[in-house]
Amino acid sequence: MKKNFFMMFICAILAFTFAGCNKAARDKKAADKVAALIDAIYVQERNDKTDEQCAAAKKAWDALTDAQKELVEGKEADPDYFGRNTGDATKDNALNHDNIGEDEILVVSFGTSFNDSRAEDIYGIEKAVQAANPSWSVRRAFTAQIIINHIQARENEKIDNMDQALERAVANGVKNLVIQPTHLMHGAEYDELSEAVEKYAAKFESVAIAEPLLGEVGKDASVINADKEAVAKAVVAEANVAADTALVLMGHGTSHTAKVTYSQMQTQMEKLGYKNVFIGTVEGEPEETACDAVIEAVKNAGYKKVVLRPLMVVAGDHANNDMAGDEDDSWKSMFLASEAFDSVECQIEGLGRIPAIQSLYVAHTAKVADSVKKN
Repeated sequence: MKKNFFMMFICAILAFTFAGCNKAARDKKAADKVAALIDAIYVQERNDKTDEQCAAAKKAWDALTDAQKELVEGKEADPDYFGRNTGDATKDNALNHDNIGEDEILVVSFGTSFNDSRAEDIYGIEKAVQAANPSWSVRRAFTAQIIINHIQARENEKIDNMDQALERAVANGVKNLVIQPTHLMHGAEYDELSEAVEKYAAKFESVAIAEPLLGEVGKDASVINADKEAVAKAVVAEANVAADTALVLMGHGTSHTAKVTYSQMQTQMEKLGYKNVFIGTVEGEPEETACDAVIEAVKNAGYKKVVLRPLMVVAGDHANNDMAGDEDDSWKSMFLASEAFDSVECQIEGLGRIPAIQSLYVAHTAKVADSVKKN
C-alpha cells in the first residue's frame, strides 16, 4: 500500500513537472513567433507584404498573455516594441490625404515612434508651416521605414515614405513642390532625400528643397550663421537653466563631413557667451562630443549640477533611452557614475515643439516657396 502511494506521489510530481515544462515551452514558442514577426518588419525597405506583416505582428502580440509578452526577444524585438507607452497617437496626423491641389509643401522627417514627440515636435512643425502657407497643401513623409512600420503595426497609423509621398503628389497633379526637411543639417539623410527627389523632379513644373534647420555646413568649426545663432538662442532660452548649471545638449552625431556642424554649434554657444553649454553626440562624432569627453569638459569647467537635453528635432528613442534611460550606458547613468556631480537632470523635449524653431522652419520654407511661385 505504502509502495503504491509512493509511486502515485512520484508520478504526480513528474506529471506536474512535465506540465510546467510543457507550458514554458509553449510560452517560449508563442513569444518567439512574435519576435520573428517584429524582426520581419524591422527593415528599411517596404515591400508588397508590409501591410500584412504589420497586422500579423500586432495580432500575434495581442494574443499573448502578459507573461508571454515579457519573453519576446529577437534580433531587434523586445517587449517594448508593442508594450511601451509613448503617449496618445490620436493627437498626431499622418497628413497623407489626397486632394492636394497644384501647390504642395512636403515636410520630410526621419520620424519617431514616440507618439507624444511625433505629435508635439514633428506635427508641431507641420502645423506651423501650414498656418504660414494657407494656400499650399502641407503633407508628410518619413524617411525611416523601420519607424513607419513600427507606428503602423502598433497604432494602425499609416505614414508615407518618400516614394509614397512623391507618388501621391504626382497622382494628385501637383505642379509646384517644395520639400522642407526637418533634419538638423546637410548630412547623409539630407543627401538621400535629395537623391530621392531628383528621381521625381521631371514630373513637376518646379521642385525646390529648403534648408535644414542649421543651414549650410561650412568648412570648419569656426563657421557659424544666422540659423545656428537662432537655434542656439532658442534652445538655451527654452531649457532655462541657472548660470551655475551645465546644460549638455545631446545630438545624434555622424561620420558624414557635416559632423563639423556640432563643433560649429559649440563655437556659436561660446560666441553668445553661453559658457555653461556643452554640445555632445550619441555617436561621439566628432570625437570631442563623445559622452566621456563631455563629462571631462563639464567637470573641468567646475559645474556640479547638470541638465541633459536633446539637440534633436524629436524627443524619441535617443532622448528617452540613450540620454535619460536607466541603463548603465545612458548619458544620465554615465554622468552619475562619474561621481563628479551633485545632480543630473533630464529635459526630454525635442526642438520641434519650440515656437522659435518652428518659425525658423517657416522662414526656410517661405524663402523657397516664394522662388518656386515666381518661376
